[in-house]
Amino acid sequence: MELRQLDYFIAVAEERHFTRAAERVLVAQPAISQQIRRLEAELGEPLFRRDRRSVSLTAAGEALLPHARAILGEATNAKESISALSGLLTGSLAVGLVQPLPDQRVLELLGAFHRRHPQIRLSLREDETDALLNALATGMLDIAVIGQGPADPPLPDEMRPHVIAREGVGVALHPDHPLARRESLSLSGIRDEPIVTAPRGSKLRTNLERACRDAGFTPNVVAETRDLSLIRQLVLQRIGVAVLPVSAFAGPPRTAQVPLTKPSLERRIVLATRPQHGSPAGRAFLTMARRQLPQPEPTTPPPEGGASA
Repeated sequence: MELRQLDYFIAVAEERHFTRAAERVLVAQPAISQQIRRLEAELGEPLFRRDRRSVSLTAAGEALLPHARAILGEATNAKESISALSGLLTGSLAVGLVQPLPDQRVLELLGAFHRRHPQIRLSLREDETDALLNALATGMLDIAVIGQGPADPPLPDEMRPHVIAREGVGVALHPDHPLARRESLSLSGIRDEPIVTAPRGSKLRTNLERACRDAGFTPNVVAETRDLSLIRQLVLQRIGVAVLPVSAFAGPPRTAQVPLTKPSLERRIVLATRPQHGSPAGRAFLTMARRQLPQPEPTTPPPEGGASA
């Protein structure tokens, strides 16, 4: 089993097409087909189901894929570790970013890292927290910047989680909504309101439902979307109100924003790394992040006046 064969196997598995995989790894299509056949012969199992239109993994292919990624990842890390001995860090750094981010500090950190290690190629991926954590665990990412709410379980210690930001949560309302004039709101104050939020299974929805359950009611969800900007647009169409992290209010469209103070559903932005065998670039980035992005104090809810609900 050769590293080249595993590289070709991963390309075909991800592209689901031999010709596109060949273009990706810059070899002729017959060459990649020949190496896959040799790999299948060595393993004694077919790795792909082939037909005229598509390619899909067999059970053996599904079993091999995470191991192939791990083997290639370790080979790359070994090369980069040797290069690091000369004082010149090379290779690549794959970073996952949850949206929205509360500020520009992560991007500023990426800029500082690039200036310090210009030979490292940066690859950025924006996605939801669960998808980023899965990519981190399978070795597709070196670093993930994710969002965590009060209902989310803590990350395992082997991911070396480091809180880099904390932010409060607010209620998005149409500017003419009667509650838009409040200084602050409690969750029970919107129990009778229609809610616009993310679909089930998302971090935003999970934390909202957990908080509502603790407050003694089930949220009346009338519309679902993963697009935070679209959530605000639906609020402006008077379809419902929304509970969002403060950073989600940035940019158009502009809704009214009232702080949510009971409970304070603080959102944490956490930097995590691969649970095992992190790359030299990933370790260097984490070291810089821990130095330049110290863990912030918990957010303090705004004082509640008589106008809160």
